[in-house]
Amino acid sequence: MEFPAFVKALPKLDIPFSEDVVTAYAVKSDQALVVYFEAHQDFEIPEHSHGVQWGCMIHGELELTIDGVARICTPGDHWEIPAGAPHSAKLKAGSRVMDVFEEADRYPLKPAAG
Repeated sequence: MEFPAFVKALPKLDIPFSEDVVTAYAVKSDQALVVYFEAHQDFEIPEHSHGVQWGCMIHGELELTIDGVARICTPGDHWEIPAGAPHSAKLKAGSRVMDVFEEADRYPLKPAAG
């Protein structure tokens, strides 16, 4: 399942991964940051923590570890990561995930191309 064209036209995020590994499209408000991640290769997100995060697996597979407890997420699964909880993830190539971050400034938007 591909993201529709209007999602792929959303602003991209400045994240610490190259776009040949993962692309992140965002909707940002004063209250939250909604991100659509599209993994182009298998990759790992090292353990880290921040404010509350809620997410949903749209396509593919993700191994998510929260507070040392690992689980495999497949399409339709969702998660909530409490504020400050250490967590990490391993995404399979082709995976698509939607995450909502309590911190609206969790990641900056990339400047518009032009």
